[in-house]
Amino acid sequence: MKILVFLAKGFETMEFSVFVDVMGWARNDFGYDVQVTTCAFQKQVMSTFNIPVLADTTIDEINVDDYDALAIPGGFEEFGFYEEAYDARFSDLIREFDAKGKIIASICVAALALGKSGVLNNRTATTYHLSQGHRQQQLREFGVNVVNKPIVVDKNIITSYCPETAVHVAFKLLEMLTSTEQTEKVKEAMGY
Repeated sequence: MKILVFLAKGFETMEFSVFVDVMGWARNDFGYDVQVTTCAFQKQVMSTFNIPVLADTTIDEINVDDYDALAIPGGFEEFGFYEEAYDARFSDLIREFDAKGKIIASICVAALALGKSGVLNNRTATTYHLSQGHRQQQLREFGVNVVNKPIVVDKNIITSYCPETAVHVAFKLLEMLTSTEQTEKVKEAMGY
């Protein structure tokens, strides 16, 4: 199984690293075939708090058929997150993953990129819940049934409402790709 982790400029490193770590534990300690490929608009992307990260590939090199899931960490507006999260090319990629029924896992405000793409129209999801619900209201404006829960799964799409949920989103993605039993082994090994 292959997971594409998309890194929009200004992504949060904590929300990115959970996909690498959880899948790494699953692969290394339990032999699960879960590979992670990072992707961005360019090879080097600057994360929130100005940490540069080198992506494995760029968006124009992606063939959706090569992947089983798309994972998207959220990010900070002041570090330029929405400039790339709302880019039409990224919206196209999201729509293609959804059209093929592939799993899409987003953390925190990454749900807004899903909303912008239209894949959450008339579906249930969540996003960042603090700051007077401003981000949840933005998600509603994309035609989404927003619920104030830590993690929401609607068919093939996982959304969550803050950085604290990040590791749990990664575990939910692993569970949807493998099984509850296999995921419980990884969670136990990692102390969860």
